Amino acid sequence: MALGPTHEEVITWLVAGEVRSYRQLPLILYQIQTKFRDEPRPRFGVIRTCEFIMKDAYSFHTDWDSLEEAYRKMYSAYVRIFERSGLNFLIVEADPGVMGGNVSHEFMALSQYGEDKVVVCSKCDYRTSLEIAERKPPEIEIRKKTFKEIKEVHTPEISSVEDVSRFLNVPPQQLLKTIIYKAGDKFIAALVPGDKEINEVKLRRHLGVKELRMAEPYEIREITGGEVGFSGPLGLTIMKIADYDVKKMSNFVTGANKTNYHLINVNIGRDFEIDEFADIRYLQQGDACPKCGCELEIKNAIEIGHIFKLGTKYSQPLNAIFLDEEGKEHPVIMGCYGIGVNRIIASYIEQNYDDKGIIWNRELTPFQFVIIPINMSDERIKTKAEEIYQFLMENGCEVLYDDRDLRAGIKFNDAELIGIPEQIIIGDKYLKEGKIELKSRRTRESRLLSGSEDILTSLSAG
Repeated sequence: MALGPTHEEVITWLVAGEVRSYRQLPLILYQIQTKFRDEPRPRFGVIRTCEFIMKDAYSFHTDWDSLEEAYRKMYSAYVRIFERSGLNFLIVEADPGVMGGNVSHEFMALSQYGEDKVVVCSKCDYRTSLEIAERKPPEIEIRKKTFKEIKEVHTPEISSVEDVSRFLNVPPQQLLKTIIYKAGDKFIAALVPGDKEINEVKLRRHLGVKELRMAEPYEIREITGGEVGFSGPLGLTIMKIADYDVKKMSNFVTGANKTNYHLINVNIGRDFEIDEFADIRYLQQGDACPKCGCELEIKNAIEIGHIFKLGTKYSQPLNAIFLDEEGKEHPVIMGCYGIGVNRIIASYIEQNYDDKGIIWNRELTPFQFVIIPINMSDERIKTKAEEIYQFLMENGCEVLYDDRDLRAGIKFNDAELIGIPEQIIIGDKYLKEGKIELKSRRTRESRLLSGSEDILTSLSAG
């Protein structure tokens, strides 16, 4: 048995067997289904669990204009759903990744516990996922450099940036990392300072290839002549792409393409040339915005929705074709759209809680009211509680009636923990004054009311 995380192939196969004519398009199919993830244990509360619910939709079109219209409608619908849910979220451009296509947007709920990271500009409207976030190329100060004599240094079994930095007593940013990749059908060398990390998504997009992987150890030996960890740009015959930050480096350390050896005092221009400079490292806090030049911020977030323009990635190989008005065959143009139903709940909880528990809003709460009789042994209190319960149920309200014969403090603590928006308290004030208390979970404010009807009237007025 195979459990699929998404079902583009199955849905496309289904459509391929049913759709024949342009008259049957556009078509949107959706499912709300339980999914499974190979997680050894739940993580981050209810954010990442082994079992979760997803809403998936798939659209099929005759042309790109039709897809664009559906994409805009889905985009707008998702915005309304998440706004109505009361979430603080951002919409960012994203890399389609293994899903394919050329355009995608992620809907990200901000949370300190989020596994994903988004990049936002402190001044303008630049918003994107960290994996494709770009930065304004740094301005390089033009000044005369004094090149030192290049030397080969024996570094026995010392290959990591940290170990080489410690052994040679130089800061990590003075090292030049050279990583060999297989990009499509050719090999390339990607270069970044030792304290930076290569962003493979940005590198792949810059190269315009669908597949990018790190070279295997035997491939590295064939290309460089040395083992992994001792690669450098000198003498390489493959394409060399360096991050913009490399431009400002001089007299740096790099691998000698010889096992157990590094080179010091290496310089661009004198010792080797770069084929291309590009933005290929991961963006860092404080980098300059590519649109306005102001500082960029990195925020943690939870992905709650993702939409893609798939194009013909699935329809062509699965033979999902249609006949146009002239009887000519064309592959169906596709889009797909997903919402993590569980993650809406998880994200809302992460954004709405206090030291007592969850604070639900009226849209997501499992119950709108919780009725708390202070003393269930008092028939007057019990009768009034049941009367209010019946009234609210008859008026279409979702109500939790806490008829447990427990101390009031336990009931109050449980009500706060669950987070039901409105607490209806029936106690001493009812016995003495005939008043019931309506208390807001969010504001902690209380109002005294005379009867059941006043509860709904009070909420409508509020």
